[in-house]
Amino acid sequence: MTELLTIRQLLKELHLKGMETVLERELAKAEKQGLSVQQCLTNLLLEEKRHKQERSLLYRIGQAKLPHQWTLESFPFHRQPGIDKSRIMTLAGLEFVHRGDNIVFIGEPGTGKTGLALGLLRKALIQGYRGLFTNVQDLLDELYASLADRSTSRFLKRLCNFDVLVLDELGYLTLSQEQMNMFFKLMDERYTKAKPTIITTNLKYESWYDLLTPKSMVDALLDRLKHRCVSITIQGGDSLRRQEASAE
Repeated sequence: MTELLTIRQLLKELHLKGMETVLERELAKAEKQGLSVQQCLTNLLLEEKRHKQERSLLYRIGQAKLPHQWTLESFPFHRQPGIDKSRIMTLAGLEFVHRGDNIVFIGEPGTGKTGLALGLLRKALIQGYRGLFTNVQDLLDELYASLADRSTSRFLKRLCNFDVLVLDELGYLTLSQEQMNMFFKLMDERYTKAKPTIITTNLKYESWYDLLTPKSMVDALLDRLKHRCVSITIQGGDSLRRQEASAE
């Protein structure tokens, strides 16, 4: 018993929580099944690995600031005929992350753009990538506020280091020229680093000129964005929100 207490204390001091949690169970199993020392140690190490992977995933999910628990598995594809499920599930293989391809979902409000973007981001998080979900207007307001304490460069560097960045609701924004400049710099640096950005918007590309200025900067922005990009336009289909409301 003294040796067991010593082992538990050592595991605690070494922060080997996974092994500590199952120590007595694994020792009892080893004794009952006549497992070798090597097999018992392997089982303990595998449990520690599982524990660390689980904790790491929970950390990445928390860091990503996912606003909903949506997944591609729970997405109601049968209620949105305007979405090609096979194409989305191909993207879920995450080759777009390896290639640095952007994804732009274009469609009317409520047609599932945000749900699909969240589903792809969650897939990336599960596979060990770091990501962030943010509303475009909120992000640009935060970037603008960073000018006050001169933390803009540090903030942009953090945004550019995420493996996958989801910018939700690029629509009718209120932008100053400083915000437009920072938005362009963000997209330019992510393009240079081949870090994919997922954008949801209700605006077709030609309408971006009504939102963003000057034209030369929008030209440069779209040139970078669309160079490595999967554009998915959701045609037709009723609002999923209205469908849920009518079913209640």
